[in-house]
Amino acid sequence: MRISEKVSYLKGLIEGLGINEDTNEGKIYNSIIDILGDIAGSIDNLEEETTDIVDLIDIIDEDLGILEEEVYDIDDEDLFDFDDELYEVICPSCEEEIILDPQSFDDGEMLCPSCGQHLEFDFDDCGCDECECHHDEE
Repeated sequence: MRISEKVSYLKGLIEGLGINEDTNEGKIYNSIIDILGDIAGSIDNLEEETTDIVDLIDIIDEDLGILEEEVYDIDDEDLFDFDDELYEVICPSCEEEIILDPQSFDDGEMLCPSCGQHLEFDFDDCGCDECECHHDEE
């Protein structure tokens, strides 16, 4: 049952109680029902608009997938290879968290997507014994 239907049901219940609309209580009940009706109408409109937006996003996503396949000659499996390990770094300038795939990490440098700061990664001697960084390559 939609919210507007519930408000209509509540309005019918109040009318069924026989509350005089000219009394203070009747005026308050009618005002509350009117406000609830306005809120329900707004929510119904938002739900309809959200559904329309989701439908448009789905269409755009499909079109973008086709474009990626044609232009970049990749498909979703190539784009999202979840077998790759991801790395997390913090930008020293804006302190935003950045998630990198191994290729981005191996490039050794990048621009922070948040603030544009040039970041460089040097793994010649990270001092750890657990990672697979380049300090053990000689």
